[in-house]
Amino acid sequence: MYPYELYIEVRSPKYGPEWGSGGVFGLKYCNHILYYTLAFEAEAHFISPASKLIYRFEHLGPGPASGGDTYNAVDCSDDFIYFGGWVHNPSIFKGKSGFEGEIDFRNKYSHVHSYDISRGVISLIWSESIHDEYKWAGEVSEIIYNPILGDLLLARADGHVNLGIYRLNPKSSKLDIISSIPGLKGSIFLDYACFDIQPDWVRGIDGVQCFDLSTLKQYKFMIEDWSKISVDGGAVEYRGSGYAISAYTRYYHFIRGGVLVGNPLEPELDGVWFIRLLDFGNTIYSQLSPQRSNAVIAGGGVLAPFNAYTHGVLHIDYSQGIIRDINDTRGPSILVYITPPQARIVGVYGARITSATKMGSKILLGYNTAPNLGGRDATPIDIGYKGILVVDEDTILNRSSPPVTFRFRGRIVGDSTFGGIPLTGYKNKSLIIKSYKSNTIEVYDYDSGLPPELLSVERYSIGEGKNIIDLGGFVNIASFRLKNIDEDSLIYVSLS
Repeated sequence: MYPYELYIEVRSPKYGPEWGSGGVFGLKYCNHILYYTLAFEAEAHFISPASKLIYRFEHLGPGPASGGDTYNAVDCSDDFIYFGGWVHNPSIFKGKSGFEGEIDFRNKYSHVHSYDISRGVISLIWSESIHDEYKWAGEVSEIIYNPILGDLLLARADGHVNLGIYRLNPKSSKLDIISSIPGLKGSIFLDYACFDIQPDWVRGIDGVQCFDLSTLKQYKFMIEDWSKISVDGGAVEYRGSGYAISAYTRYYHFIRGGVLVGNPLEPELDGVWFIRLLDFGNTIYSQLSPQRSNAVIAGGGVLAPFNAYTHGVLHIDYSQGIIRDINDTRGPSILVYITPPQARIVGVYGARITSATKMGSKILLGYNTAPNLGGRDATPIDIGYKGILVVDEDTILNRSSPPVTFRFRGRIVGDSTFGGIPLTGYKNKSLIIKSYKSNTIEVYDYDSGLPPELLSVERYSIGEGKNIIDLGGFVNIASFRLKNIDEDSLIYVSLS
């Protein structure tokens, strides 16, 4: 048995008014303390070999609380674990009309707390609420501890006011804005802290903003034409920000449809590229998405989750132009292990991996069976089943690639570039298309090297009916593009 009581299973129903379901967020192992927050139950857990503390955000209100964190806003120093996010306290469920529900945001707070590791004491450093029924102040979606100045850098992009990158003094609670450009996630890169540039939530990120950790001087890298930095030459649309991490003296920022990788400080020195990974069409609620999760370094490489069902909407006015199939599951959640020039699928899981951390030779994966919902899909309980899976690092990194299938309709991908399927490690690789017209498909073969390389572009003719294309000659990452839109076509990628 593990002394940290790692095996948790939290079964619904449990009180937590919000949109659908949260998950296990903020998983962090630091100085013999394991921390995580259960959202939407608003429970922050701190576990040591000798004790367990559960904090229900009493510093912010009388309760009952809901929320907590849904972006993995956590970092640690030698003495403190800094955790943040957002929370309703007390939470207000406004009720249901038929099958539609609504919540009240007047008690929604953005927050940053600290946990004193040696004393086992939780303190509220900073909080903010605009006390509006329908709007909220920018959530804290990233915390980066600055080891040079001892301050905290906060990313805030999810909200209606007070968005941007902020500097928080953990001793005085003084908060200063250092960039008015919204950023959702970031990571230390060299001796800088880098975040996405995301002024338009629907369009997604337009570049990277970095801050010198000594002076906080800002540097910006803007991307005018994504197709010019895309390895397969295709466009990159609806670029919702996911998590970030650094490795190989490169900055990795995962977004809907792939990863932006390179040196945003000196792009002329190392370059910046977009590597398409698990891109399944132009829907805002992308199904295989790195949003609301995090990557970890394992064995010196980057272990990155892509999720099957991060977001969903059940009750919405489709006449507003919302793209169909937003609740489709186009494949399972997977873990991709990137060791340039390889990118390899090493795990296949259920609806979504919400967080991950390393603990000795173990990798801990927080999981959840349900998505964040939206529109008028608020519920008085968290609707998901969630827990923590513990796996051996050596086992997950060195086992054979598990069988996996992806399935989607032609109307989702249109005539845009899609896919980005890691093929390394598979013996049987097939692209299967049930087509309703004669067509042509291009297959791009590229790697995740530094720099990444496009190896080949092959073209195949497609007839009406079932078409099977053997991908046995492709050994790296494969993306695809149909010449003509075939809305009703059914497309499978099967790997074993």
